[in-house]
Amino acid sequence: MPFSLQQCLSRFRRDQRGNVAVIFTIAAIPLISAIGCAVDYSLATRMKAKLQTAADAASIAALSQKSPGFLAASVMTGNGSVAAGVTDANNVFDANMNGITGYQNLVRSSTVTKTGIKLAASVVFTADVSVTFLKVIGFQKLTVTGSSGSAATLPPYLDFYLTLDVSGSMGLASTAAEQTRLAQVNPDNYRQYPTGCAFACHFAPQNSACTNSGTQAYPTNNYCMGYAISRVSQSGYKGLLTTTTINGTYPAGKKLPDAMVPGLPNSLYTALPPVSSCDTDGTNACIQLRADAVGYAVNQLFITANASKKVTDQFRIGLYPFIRYLYAYFPLTSAINGSPTTPGTINYAAANLATLLDTNMNANLGSGGTHIDNALDSVNKKIGTGVGTVGDGSTPTTPQPYVFLVTDGAQDNQVKGLGASGGWSGSNRATVLNNPINQYPNACKTLKDRGIVVSVLYIPYQKIDPVNTSFANNEGTYANNNIPFIAPSLQACASPGFFYTANTPADITAALNAMFNHALRTAHLTN
Repeated sequence: MPFSLQQCLSRFRRDQRGNVAVIFTIAAIPLISAIGCAVDYSLATRMKAKLQTAADAASIAALSQKSPGFLAASVMTGNGSVAAGVTDANNVFDANMNGITGYQNLVRSSTVTKTGIKLAASVVFTADVSVTFLKVIGFQKLTVTGSSGSAATLPPYLDFYLTLDVSGSMGLASTAAEQTRLAQVNPDNYRQYPTGCAFACHFAPQNSACTNSGTQAYPTNNYCMGYAISRVSQSGYKGLLTTTTINGTYPAGKKLPDAMVPGLPNSLYTALPPVSSCDTDGTNACIQLRADAVGYAVNQLFITANASKKVTDQFRIGLYPFIRYLYAYFPLTSAINGSPTTPGTINYAAANLATLLDTNMNANLGSGGTHIDNALDSVNKKIGTGVGTVGDGSTPTTPQPYVFLVTDGAQDNQVKGLGASGGWSGSNRATVLNNPINQYPNACKTLKDRGIVVSVLYIPYQKIDPVNTSFANNEGTYANNNIPFIAPSLQACASPGFFYTANTPADITAALNAMFNHALRTAHLTN
């Protein structure tokens, strides 16, 4: 039966068997476009990752400690752009992208900036990546961008003023065992101290504190002999002593050969070649004194500083011993890698620190007492005057100053005129830094108020036992009574957290190293 046109059209509308192909064809267009976009986007993402890797490498490399930018920034005298760092960052970026294709119109820009001891690097980039499928919808390229930033801390420039006590009490033996060894053979002031001279009693010139008739265990040419004995072979010295009848001249029953006495102490040195320093306790070659132990520890500090140094001349160290006056024994120097046995180096000066102990003959140091406040006032003046003169450590010309005070902490305002004929003046009654009778009661505060860090190493003052109350106007009793007040006084002098205590030679070495590392760490944190 023939269909009418109207029926054919109606049937065509109802028949859906061919729609799948049509629908698929229509749907395939956006599906294929989406897949193509994903491919193009994936290629662009991978290219951005390569560019980002290059940028990260460039910003990090520009601040590495051996990089041209880091070295250039570390010697800059001010803040600003570091041209060598910019060039280095660009070169590193370009090297990482060398041989990589698939991008056009690359623009990269680097900045390296120094602000104080902070160093910052930034690398930014933009590039075009060609597309294939996205052209269908009108895109000819994809633009990728990125940036990388890095930061570093430049090595701070630090000056260390080692303010070293070399008064008489720093001439005590470094340990109890060393003191026992010295007491057993030391003739000084034997009549007052038959158990062994222990309190600043063996550092004076001829006819001053040790006289044949009044004090000694045997004739010593009117010299104190403790220091001389500490410099020679102990077995050798004992071998020189002979037993004699105990009487008024020889209360200990021991003596040196009569022929040697007129030439003491040089005749002892002729018989037994002396050492100028004693870096080890318990050795037969010498008896280590406290000043020896400090000198040895300072040389170990030099080793630590050299190992920590990141740039040339980063650290300067000076040795400023004191008794009555502060003495620029070895002023600030960056040449701290010499040998302790080579004269003319700061290392040699440190090793021989004990030669500066109060001999009552050195006009640079003066004699008598322990004038810590005067020393701190003097070192303050060496760092300049006023708040604005203290550097922040950011440049070689603006080093940050640290004062390392190494002392047993007993302030003694007594003064001794130089030489045997020099008289005594001032009180020998020991006191402490913050006592208002001192000439410079605010010496510590003055330093700290200027931004100078005061780091204190306390080598505990040893109790005098027994005390001879008739010796030096009962000086020993006053010194003993003062001991409980020393540590609190020195702790108050120190900048917060910078107070250390050391009892043994090993403790002194460890403490000085800890003080240095503390200073270096603090300089990084505060700048």
